[in-house]
Amino acid sequence: MRIKTLTAICALLVISVFEVNAQQTTLQDLVNRAAKTTLDKFADKKLTEAQLSITLINLRDAAHPVTASFHGNERVYPASVVKLFYLVAAEHLLEEKQIEESPELLRALKDMIVDSSNEATQYVVDVVTHTTGGYELSAKEMEEWQYKRNAVNRYFSSLGYTNINVNQKTFCEDAYGREHVSRGPNGENRNKLTTDATARLLMEIILGKAANPARSTFMTNLLKREYAGKSNDNDDQGHGFTGIALQGIEGAKLWSKAGWTSTTRHDAAYVELPDGSKFVMVVFTTDHATEREIIPTVAREIISGIREVK
Repeated sequence: MRIKTLTAICALLVISVFEVNAQQTTLQDLVNRAAKTTLDKFADKKLTEAQLSITLINLRDAAHPVTASFHGNERVYPASVVKLFYLVAAEHLLEEKQIEESPELLRALKDMIVDSSNEATQYVVDVVTHTTGGYELSAKEMEEWQYKRNAVNRYFSSLGYTNINVNQKTFCEDAYGREHVSRGPNGENRNKLTTDATARLLMEIILGKAANPARSTFMTNLLKREYAGKSNDNDDQGHGFTGIALQGIEGAKLWSKAGWTSTTRHDAAYVELPDGSKFVMVVFTTDHATEREIIPTVAREIISGIREVK
């Protein structure tokens, strides 16, 4: 009887592994197809493979997420998407009572995510890392300052995140003083993210794994987007990115953190479709910030195919 039971368990495990591998292959085919369609569509704009990164996580079965990516581990300047990492770091420190909750901090967290405010982000980074901007420092003082500023990097490294740098504030214009010096002579220390790391983080926020239930609810509420019309925030996060692809899909829901610079256009989105499909999709583009349709093109391809990946 024991041998039969063990044999049955082993058979179920083999079937389960086979099903996961099959789903992984199907999801990867979908991501590859979305990338190819997008690259072909924007070939006349000289969009290249190196300028497009995509990570997709199928969450229809949230207990068994499946991931596929296209250049998903390439380090890219993250624009406003880096603010997701500052949000989670702040919530962790609040939960651990290493920083104090205050009306100003809560206001800054809201404005950082909802309105994509750089001023709010700068305040949050100061609070989380116990640093301030200002004039240049001596070499020794700068080393001590930079160690503090790397607190967010150390936190995510402890969680197994790799190939990212999240120790710089966000600015609409250039930084000055110690903020500028900390980037390095050639900007080598600028913020960098991958779509793989960003997708993992957004998934953990959505699934309530990045913080306790109350703080998870707070974060997801900040990320909820209405995509029917132009957003009020600077980055037009609701309508200007993945939300464009959701127009006309009644009952679809969107949570996201998007952003753009003079060279980049990125979106980290979680989508729920009326048929029960749920997925995280992160898209980074470089050197094509004016091409607003690249991310919606990827999203349309993902939406049309995700229902096939059960």
